Amino acid sequence: MSGAHVVTFGCRLNAYESEAIRRRADEAGLTDAVIVNTCAVTGEAVRQSRQAIRKLRRENPTAKIIVTGCAAQVEPETYAAMPEVDQVLGNIEKLETASYSADFLAGAERVRVNDIMAVKETASQFVDSFDGRVRAVLQVQNGCDHRCTFCIIPYGRGPSRSVGMGAVVDEARALVHAGFQEIVLSGVDLTSYGHDLPGQPKLGALVSRLLSHIPEMKRLRLSSFDAVEADETLLRVIAEDARLMPHFHLSVQAGDDLTLKRMKRRHLRADIVAFCAEIRRLRPDVAFGADFIAGFPTETDSMFQNTMDLVDEARLSFLHVFPFSPRTGTPAAKMPQVARATIKERAARLRAKGASAMAARLSSLVGRDMQLLVEKLGMARTECFAPVHVPHTEEAGTIMRARITSHDGAMLKAEDAHLAPPPWRTQVHAFA
Repeated sequence: MSGAHVVTFGCRLNAYESEAIRRRADEAGLTDAVIVNTCAVTGEAVRQSRQAIRKLRRENPTAKIIVTGCAAQVEPETYAAMPEVDQVLGNIEKLETASYSADFLAGAERVRVNDIMAVKETASQFVDSFDGRVRAVLQVQNGCDHRCTFCIIPYGRGPSRSVGMGAVVDEARALVHAGFQEIVLSGVDLTSYGHDLPGQPKLGALVSRLLSHIPEMKRLRLSSFDAVEADETLLRVIAEDARLMPHFHLSVQAGDDLTLKRMKRRHLRADIVAFCAEIRRLRPDVAFGADFIAGFPTETDSMFQNTMDLVDEARLSFLHVFPFSPRTGTPAAKMPQVARATIKERAARLRAKGASAMAARLSSLVGRDMQLLVEKLGMARTECFAPVHVPHTEEAGTIMRARITSHDGAMLKAEDAHLAPPPWRTQVHAFA
């Protein structure tokens, strides 16, 4: 192993930061090393990372193994106790070039994890390489000030903090000029963007500035966010600029009001239904995804059925379903638990519901001409993020228009492909 190899667990934000870690390690000249960027969202995520570390040690007996990320931040002692691990770094330390220098590593303490709750700012990492991908993730926010009862992430990421608008525009422009056809704005709590910046701009102001200041940007996408925090400017941009992709992944978690209150979420069931209806009015081609937790403590059969019914009511089609897993250190871990067999059964039912909703969504697209972004040979995505099998004649990064001819329940199929310029600054629907 000549340089540093980065292994990533977890979310898009971790994937973005792994690219920054790779760059910092290269800047420091780190060689013969494996850096594991962990996730702390569930106990299972921690178990998987530990299992991977043991395997990495067997495969790389002489390499230095450095463990970082949210799990390392929250429970550094877990990784420090592993004989396979040489160094444990916190979420702030992992983004510092000095953490990977030979001089530092030679004399550093084995665990370097500082108090992330004291961090007040976050900076753009200016990542411009994503292993050949045509889509680039851009971190604009980090941390979270909310305390959902099931979530440990605020203690791994620290308080909510935003990257300045000018720096975001500069990095997005650099990514576009580097050839990325689509930019994805990402954060731990994306719709809290700007509260800590001068003038307290909201996410809508950032999105509007990116699209107006970078006319050559072809596609802009948002990662997961909370519907109740979407501001009016964001709604206007959704309605008026076709370059903002019509797929929104919502952090819903449940469709029952009592469950949502016990989760300490900031929305109720009716809020999700109303938001989806309003965005669908403004942007008829929109598709919605959602995160759900199956088997949250105290969830009854009727409460779970409310979640199942919400999928139909809000017309959600891209579901990410997580069986509830108690996370040590969270209030939900101390609540009356649902039986594991019941949790597993509910998760399976919800996933089946999602598969059915996905198939129905794909059926609605058959026969339409759609603009696609080719991600790799033979595979593309629509603007609403549906996967499409395309002829193997188009290279990754190509934006093309094609007729959707069929689907197999999970993936569309397109034929008669031809190149199509993106609709820059196109009016989609009048805002009202």
